[in-house]
Amino acid sequence: MRFSTSLKSNYEFRRLYSKGKSAASQYAVVYCRKNRSPVNKLGLTVSAKIGNAVERNRIRRRYKEIYRLNEGKFNSGYDIVIVARSKSRYSRYHELEADFLSLSKRLGICGNEK
Repeated sequence: MRFSTSLKSNYEFRRLYSKGKSAASQYAVVYCRKNRSPVNKLGLTVSAKIGNAVERNRIRRRYKEIYRLNEGKFNSGYDIVIVARSKSRYSRYHELEADFLSLSKRLGICGNEK
């Protein structure tokens, strides 16, 4: 990810959940909030209810790759958290990609075509 860093601290996730905007679908919930840096920070959450570690890591890798390939379309300066839902376990990559991009457009963080 060229223009982004990872969101790792628990307080950053909690602040985003409480003060950020959100959009939900059957595959994921996306939270976003403006930050004061020129880069985006991406965080991923996959619950243990979804499956074992192999399945959770597969979902994480898919969302990271979706974000990496579409990174140029996103406005900069946002904290973004993707919370995967259980239906994402059985879905195809292209379904997840279309869903994530539509949620991002709904939140207004995706729109730059670079």
